[in-house]
Amino acid sequence: MKVITTVNEMALWSDGNLSSGRTIGLVPTMGALHSGHISLVNKALSANDLVVVSVFVNPIQFNSASDLDRYPRTFDADSALLGQAGVDVMFFPSVKEVYPAGGIVEYDLEGLDEHMEGPNRPGHFNGVVQVVTRLFDIVKPNAAYFGEKDFQQLAIIRHAAAKLGYGLNVVGCPTVREEDGLAKSSRNALLTDEFRQRAPVIFEVLEESMGLIAEKGIQKTKAHAMAMMTAQQLRPEYFELVRPDTLQPVTDDWDGPVQACVAAWAGEVRLIDNLRVK
Repeated sequence: MKVITTVNEMALWSDGNLSSGRTIGLVPTMGALHSGHISLVNKALSANDLVVVSVFVNPIQFNSASDLDRYPRTFDADSALLGQAGVDVMFFPSVKEVYPAGGIVEYDLEGLDEHMEGPNRPGHFNGVVQVVTRLFDIVKPNAAYFGEKDFQQLAIIRHAAAKLGYGLNVVGCPTVREEDGLAKSSRNALLTDEFRQRAPVIFEVLEESMGLIAEKGIQKTKAHAMAMMTAQQLRPEYFELVRPDTLQPVTDDWDGPVQACVAAWAGEVRLIDNLRVK
């Protein structure tokens, strides 16, 4: 596996391989890799001639300096894991390489950031779109792979890629879970033992909502989910039932698909998850 740290070298590598007719799959990550990331890598390996995994902790998508500082950085373990998986390139640029001119571009997300993560993390999705499109411009992939755990992020990236005219396939890959249902996340490593035991209630409330919507209706299902998490001493920020396409909250007369989305604090660690429930 080749480790590339500069934008120029990465672009030259991509241009040379694309001109030779090879396809490139990109897996954007912020490092602290686990089996969930490797599931994305395997999907990319199965569908492309070459695979690039970017490892870049994007400062402009964090809402607090302390959260950015606490985000785990594990270069040695990440590079070993990617090498074992058969990745062709680990792209590991600095902030100055990714954002040489500084500044933040403002994107019109057309309401996809109005609910759930958007109000709780102002500017987060704008930062995500900026770094992802920057990676698209540098790597020029034929396809890019993202986990469905970040469901709202995936919807926004698909929207931005289409609106901005990127001719690539944005592929969503199923959430990988621990045996007790907790969605795999780099942030799980920050959980205390106590909250690691309590955190699986997040998946429990998602599963329970499947049966509760028809029985209790939307508002009572949401209230029940919030109460379940609070009973386990989690601090829920939201539990929303939304349309998967527009991310707008559903009402009891909605007869289409429903995505249950949740964010909750487990001690000092913020966790998110989602599940298609109807």
